[in-house]
Amino acid sequence: MHRRRTALSVSAALLVAAPLLSACGSQAHPGAAAVVGGDRIEVSTVQAQAADVRSAQRSSPQAAQLVNRSGQLGRAKLHSLIFGQILDRAAEDAGVSVSRKEIQEARLASAARSGGEEQLKAMMLQQRWVAPDQIDGDMRRDVQLPKLAEALGADLGSPAGQQAVGEALTKASEALHIDVNPRFGAWDDQKLQLGDYKASWITQLTKAEEPGTQAGA
Repeated sequence: MHRRRTALSVSAALLVAAPLLSACGSQAHPGAAAVVGGDRIEVSTVQAQAADVRSAQRSSPQAAQLVNRSGQLGRAKLHSLIFGQILDRAAEDAGVSVSRKEIQEARLASAARSGGEEQLKAMMLQQRWVAPDQIDGDMRRDVQLPKLAEALGADLGSPAGQQAVGEALTKASEALHIDVNPRFGAWDDQKLQLGDYKASWITQLTKAEEPGTQAGA
């Protein structure tokens, strides 16, 4: 249960802040927000994910508050898409897989803790900037991260375990040769961050090396 809670906080902190993406790609990869492991993340894909969240937010009774708090939604989605591929690569390297059943079980458990499916949707939208149709993808990472830690013999609740997972993610990141459109910054393999933003989950994974570090905003 402790590992599941840690995974939830890590996944939630993937929502990084920065300007909304424009429709222009880089000269090297027109229309691409980033290229990860040779696979393109299209600007249109990032924009579509952001638009889904905006639509869900505007349907909420707290619409104005939700929109105001997520003014940098586009780059948050790009960061999440990049990190998802890094986690996939690290999991593959460690021989970790995630089944559809595990994702469904994680969602049911999260809904139970939240007070029901509708409350889960509201929580995901507010805390993670995740639209209802994006929840399963987020849940996949909630399952994947602790399984990766287990495969590495690492305890996510300890500084040493967090460092071990961070090192595995950095190795995967380097292997993917991530190329981000310069308009949106550059991906840092060591810090696992986009541009100069440092998400709070990075602090968890590096606090063994940098005691007291605080996340950027």
